[in-house]
Amino acid sequence: MIKKILITLIILMALAINLSATPIEDDEEDLVPISGSLRGASRFLAQHTRGLLKCNKNPRLCRAKGSPGPDCCNKKCVNVKTDKQNCGLCGKKCKNQEICCKGKCVNLMTDKRNCGGCNIKCKKGNSCKLGMCSYA
Repeated sequence: MIKKILITLIILMALAINLSATPIEDDEEDLVPISGSLRGASRFLAQHTRGLLKCNKNPRLCRAKGSPGPDCCNKKCVNVKTDKQNCGLCGKKCKNQEICCKGKCVNLMTDKRNCGGCNIKCKKGNSCKLGMCSYA
């Protein structure tokens, strides 16, 4: 009887040591929500399946409904046409006074094709100052 208890205890300790030594990557910012059901899967499996869904391993995740953007930059889904940190391509950052319009960094205060906002064009002959066309 004591042998059975001792063997069971040794097995449980070995299992606990093995599970605690296994590294688990579970960065909240890198996770992409799963759409669909995990019906029938245990909570343990559901947690670890989510950790595997990063766009650097599966770029199609970024085109899923509810994703922040269709492009994968640095393990995150973004839209390179509008993201100030990845404007036009991954890693291209706009300056402080600029925003990203159609994948190009522009200054809304002075750009006559994006005056005060993306795609707000000043009429021919007018300039853009302080984000307004023909400001006197």
